[in-house]
Amino acid sequence: MSAADKIREMSLADIAKRVDDLKHELYTLRFQAAVGKLENTAQLRKVKKEIARLYTIQTEKQNAAAGK
Repeated sequence: MSAADKIREMSLADIAKRVDDLKHELYTLRFQAAVGKLENTAQLRKVKKEIARLYTIQTEKQNAAAGK
């Protein structure tokens, strides 16, 4: 099962909560990168891509609910 399939099983409220959590994590990672404490800079890219996946599937679900 891919990451997108797992996200599709989540409710809209769960997706919104996960986005909030990841945004906070991204903020923390950016701060660590700025002060030179971040060892794995690939984490920034992974978190941003996960947020984008969540937004994409959230929009899909909203459009499906609206009948588009």
